[in-house]
Amino acid sequence: MPSLVQFLPLFPFFFLISFCVSHGPFLPKAIILPVNKDPFTFQYVTQVYMGTHLAPIKLVVNLGGSFLWADCGLTSQKLVPCNSLKCSMTKPNGCTNKICGVQQENPFTKVATTGQLAEDNFAVEFIDELKTGSIASIHQFLFSCASTSLLQGLARGAKGMLGLGNSRIALPSQLSDAFGFQRKFALCLSDSNGAIISGESPYLSLLGHDVSRSMLYTPLISSKDGVAEEYYINVKSIKISGKKLSLNISLFTMDEEGHGGTKISTISPFTTLKSSIYEKFVEAYERFGISMGLIKVEPVAPFGLCFSAKGVDLTKVGPNVPTIDLVLQSEMVKWRIYGRNSMVKVNDEVMCLGILDGGVNQKASIVIGGHQLEDNLLEFNLGISMLGFTSSLSMSETSCSDFMFSKDEAFDS
Repeated sequence: MPSLVQFLPLFPFFFLISFCVSHGPFLPKAIILPVNKDPFTFQYVTQVYMGTHLAPIKLVVNLGGSFLWADCGLTSQKLVPCNSLKCSMTKPNGCTNKICGVQQENPFTKVATTGQLAEDNFAVEFIDELKTGSIASIHQFLFSCASTSLLQGLARGAKGMLGLGNSRIALPSQLSDAFGFQRKFALCLSDSNGAIISGESPYLSLLGHDVSRSMLYTPLISSKDGVAEEYYINVKSIKISGKKLSLNISLFTMDEEGHGGTKISTISPFTTLKSSIYEKFVEAYERFGISMGLIKVEPVAPFGLCFSAKGVDLTKVGPNVPTIDLVLQSEMVKWRIYGRNSMVKVNDEVMCLGILDGGVNQKASIVIGGHQLEDNLLEFNLGISMLGFTSSLSMSETSCSDFMFSKDEAFDS
């Protein structure tokens, strides 16, 4: 754990404050990171500050990523030796020249390499008394130093990836160690500006509405052979327009090797279903859609089912189309997906179901992707292995883009 945390001015109006971690009253209440959606790749991009001079670095958000990895040329890192305590906190992938190696992957290109475990100064913006704009810095922040070639396929300007997974050196754990936060964080994505927040829960007030009353909770699950760094939940059934689909529950269950289950992902732009589930799902959705008066049209790749957008009523939760319920531990706990999150507007005349066939070899039964996560407030409590979720914030007439940020928080993605 770093012994010193500093609030450093990156702009003229910031005040310089230094303090020790042991001085509890001076610790930030929460950390907030703005998240922008790249319109070309559909990736979610945030910005942090790293290095001696705390230069801004854009990173693609990977909800299930084990750690932060970034281009080696952008930081003033100190490499971590093998056989050290810090190296043991990771899952080392061998040593090169006595430097701790870790396995790092670009999930978009599927390229994996061995990176060097390193540490450097790291800073993010913090919230205090519902105000943002000051910078909290962590010395000796652990990350992986990657070669430039690993950046291929990332959003324009991104120089690495920010991992939020359930690991000892992912961002939530390192923030918890540095600032004494509970091991939990909130994710609120949108098709424009959203946020990642770690610490206490002022995000309810930052949204301007108390959405806690509509938040439901479900356990985060892992395979029986260990703790999963990615985030999985149990879906017991799927309903369309309130009608349960005839699907074998074993299709959704995670086995001892970690196959099956429902994964939550910021890497997949749309939800994908294993083929055995998708075939029955899309057939039923088409049937319910037509019964509501929707007109089927030729599909537009990559989507498998599309409808005419002409004459479809718009509600506060998007086009009036069949609702989708992911039923969790009981009939009382379900993640409802309205038209805003189920449909994708292709053009003024066509809208398509934003749920795709993940193929027969997809490891997870269901992967809930970015489009379905948008304007849903998700709270990942790693300490008690629970997920809190709101379903669509549009029901409360708010959105993830309503978070209050200082003027510098908006960055070009």
